[in-house]
Amino acid sequence: MSIKSILAIPFAKQVKKRVYKWAYQPHKTQENVFQQLIAKAKNTAFGLDHDFNRVKTYQDFKDRVPVSDYEGLRAYIDRILAGEKDVLWKGKPLYFAKTSGTTSGAKYIPITSASMPTHIKAARNALLFYIAETRDTRFVDGKMIFLQGSPVLKEKNGIKLGRLSGIVAHYVPSYLLKNRLPSWETNCIEDWDTKVDAIVAETLVEDVTVISGIPSWVQMYFEKLIKKTGKTIADIFPNFHFFIYGGVNFEPYKNKFETLIGKKMDYIELYPASEGFIAFQDTQTEKGMLLQLNSGIFYEFIPAEEFFNEHPTRISLKEVQLGVNYVLILNTNAGLWGYNIGDTIEFTCLLPYRVKVTGRIKHYISAFGEHVIGKEVEKALNDAIRETETTVSEFTVAPQVNPENGLPYHEWFIEFENEPENTEELALKIDTSMQEQNIYYSDLIEGKILRPLIIRKVRKGGFYEYMKSIGKFGGQNKIPQLSDNRKIADVLSSYIKES
Repeated sequence: MSIKSILAIPFAKQVKKRVYKWAYQPHKTQENVFQQLIAKAKNTAFGLDHDFNRVKTYQDFKDRVPVSDYEGLRAYIDRILAGEKDVLWKGKPLYFAKTSGTTSGAKYIPITSASMPTHIKAARNALLFYIAETRDTRFVDGKMIFLQGSPVLKEKNGIKLGRLSGIVAHYVPSYLLKNRLPSWETNCIEDWDTKVDAIVAETLVEDVTVISGIPSWVQMYFEKLIKKTGKTIADIFPNFHFFIYGGVNFEPYKNKFETLIGKKMDYIELYPASEGFIAFQDTQTEKGMLLQLNSGIFYEFIPAEEFFNEHPTRISLKEVQLGVNYVLILNTNAGLWGYNIGDTIEFTCLLPYRVKVTGRIKHYISAFGEHVIGKEVEKALNDAIRETETTVSEFTVAPQVNPENGLPYHEWFIEFENEPENTEELALKIDTSMQEQNIYYSDLIEGKILRPLIIRKVRKGGFYEYMKSIGKFGGQNKIPQLSDNRKIADVLSSYIKES
C-alpha cells in the first residue's frame, strides 16, 4: 500500500466533514453565496445595467434580473468575445467552454478564475467521499481512465476556447498524473473512432481501477476491448473498482454495463456542466447527488409545469419540495445570471439537499397535449425490461403525427443489445407504464386520440452511425431521449432493422 493510499482516508474524512458543515446549513450558505455574487458583479456591465447596487434581497434580484437562456445573454458574451472586460464578471474569463446548442449554434460559456477551481474540487470530493464512506483506497494506486474531449485549446482575444472536458484535462492534480490514462498524445486525437482504438491499445496492458466518461462512449470502448480480447472487462481489468459517469441517466445502460463488465460494480454519478459543477453522489446508500451550495452558484427553481406560463413561480432553495420537477436556474461566479441551463431536476432529500436529473426542458413530447418528459420515458423502459434478459444500447422517442394508416402514436426507436422475445409485448408494457405515470397520455389513449406506442428496432450500430453522420460523434455528445419533432426520427428511420 502506497503512502498516497494510507493518507487518503484521514484526508477524505476531513474533506467530508468540511463539506457537510455547509451542506447542513444550506440556507445560510446560499445567502452568503448570493451576497458575494452581487457584491463582486455590481460594477460589471451587467451589474450596472440591472442596478445591482440596489439589490439587497432575493426579491430585489428577481425584480431586476429576468430568467434567460444563452440567447438572452448573447449580447454580453459577444462583447467578451470581442475583447471587452468587466462585462458579466470582473475582468475577463480564463476560458470559454464551447458547447453545441440546438437552437443557438455554438455556445461559448465563460469559465473564470473564480469558477474554475470549483469544477476541480467537486470532482475530487466525489472520490474522497467514496473513500470516506467505504474506507477502500485500493483504487488509488491503479490507473484511472478518463474518456474526454481533446485538451487542445484555441484562443480568441486572450481567452482560451475548448470543450469543458478538454479544459479540465489541464487541471489534473499532480498526484494523479502518473495514474491518468490515456496519454496526453492520445487524448489530443480529434477523431473519436481513432481515439478509442488508440485508448484500447494503450490501456489493454494496464492495471485499470477507475473509468470515467459518458456511458454510451464508455460502452463503445468496452465493446472494442472485448472484441479484441474475447474477455469480459473484469477479466481484462481484474482490479477495476468503480465507474464514474455524468450527463445522462445511467439506468438504461446498467444491465448492459454489468454484462460487459462481468460483475456488479459501484458507481459514482456526477453532475458537471460547462456552466458549473452542480452536484455529485456523496453516498452509495442514498438516492440523488449532493447539491453544491458553496461553489459560487446561487440556485433558483421554476416548477417545470409552469415554465412556459407568462408568470411562472420562481423560488430559491428555501421553498423547494420533494417530488416536484423543477427547471434549474443558475447565477454563477462565471457571470451567468438568471440562466436557464435547460435541465430539469427533482429533489430526493431536503437535508442535505440532494437532486436527480429528470431531463431537459426542451426535450419533451407534447404534440397532442400529453406533456411527456424524459423521466417518464426512462422509467417506462426500465419498468418494462426489469427482470428480463432484454438490454438496450440506445433509444429515443418522437411523435408520429401523420401516419399513413390509423391514429397518431409515439414512435420509440430502440437499439437492443439483447432483443425481447416479443417486441409487441414489450411495447405494451412500456405503454402501460406511460399511462400510469402520465394522466394526459392515458386520456389521449383512452379517448382514441392516440394509439399505443410502436417500437422501431434500430439495427446494431445504428445510433453510432447516426451520430457520426451529423458530426456529433464522441466526446460529450449524447442523443436526446425524446423530441417534440421528427428531426431525429426521420433520419433514424433509415437505420431501422429489417425484419
